[in-house]
Amino acid sequence: MKDYYDILNVSKDASQDEIKSSFRRLAKKYHPDLNPNDKEAEQKFKEVNEAYEVLSNPEKRRRYDTFGPEGVNGQAGYGQGFGGFGDIFEDIFDIFGDGFGQTTSRRRGPVRGADLRYNLNLEFEEAVFGIEKEIQIRKSESCKTCDGTGVKPGSQKETCGKCNGSGEVRYAQQTPLGQFVRVATCDQCDGTGEIIKEKCNTCSGTGKEIKTKKIKVKVPAGVNTGSIISVRGEGEAGDRGGPSGDLFIYINVKEHSIFNRKGNDIYFTVPISFTEAALGAEIEIPTLEGKEPFFIPEGTQTGTRFRLKNRGVPNVKGIGKGDLYFQVEVKVPKKLSEKQKELLKEFAKESGEIHKESKKGFFDKMKDAFGN
Repeated sequence: MKDYYDILNVSKDASQDEIKSSFRRLAKKYHPDLNPNDKEAEQKFKEVNEAYEVLSNPEKRRRYDTFGPEGVNGQAGYGQGFGGFGDIFEDIFDIFGDGFGQTTSRRRGPVRGADLRYNLNLEFEEAVFGIEKEIQIRKSESCKTCDGTGVKPGSQKETCGKCNGSGEVRYAQQTPLGQFVRVATCDQCDGTGEIIKEKCNTCSGTGKEIKTKKIKVKVPAGVNTGSIISVRGEGEAGDRGGPSGDLFIYINVKEHSIFNRKGNDIYFTVPISFTEAALGAEIEIPTLEGKEPFFIPEGTQTGTRFRLKNRGVPNVKGIGKGDLYFQVEVKVPKKLSEKQKELLKEFAKESGEIHKESKKGFFDKMKDAFGN
């Protein structure tokens, strides 16, 4: 017994969209016009259409689910009339673009050229402040000798004899549904409807020539890795008088030795001494515009973060700036002179701290703490 769901490769609870999608794929795969003289493909095509004619109709599908093929006997398959094939015809038209004996003009007109990509590496400062860069690319351009026509100067194109200038040819074939006419692009003129007898010596009839071109690109302030700059009309030349494509420049920004950028904000760490942290001090901090003084208050702890508003990276759209953040890291001296040690001991005594020199290891301290 035929299983229409299995034929269409769908589940029994498949939606109408899933059924239609599977039918379109299988109908194109097994269509006789694409499989000439293939009896097996022709039989598959019949089965696919039979299954779809039932499952695409909610009432027939309900009867099929309830009674099986007998529930729709005499209402599906070839040889039963064409009353139920309206949707099938429509879907076949969608798949192949033309109906039976119907034709549409396919003469190929102007085609836009392909886009090009260029990867541009920038220094950190160049991305922050913006810069004008000169880049060099190789691209196709309209041939100057023939003005992009591909025809040798003094000559002209002729009408294609195979398609009579239409740019398309028709192939007719008998199928179980009747005569099917497939319309294809003319392979003699490549769909243009015209033949070049005498080709341009510069471009060999392509209408294009490859050139190396230098282009100046204005990089706006605030770009970052992943930013894209488009330059209209600097892509590949179009075909048959079509416009050129565009050039897309992908930005990659090198890392900075001090600054870490997150969005439009800048982050970095400033080392300060123990005495600067304890007593407070005026230090120099780096900014995007250069060094500038900043007062660290007394008693500053390591990890304290400070903020300078509007001192970050300009917004690439020209609206405002990010902020600059820096945190301090208190550096404890590793080597002290005897005098420095004595001063620190005196400091500890004045602060009420009890200073004991200990050479106990970590596990000895654990024993003291936990009693084991």
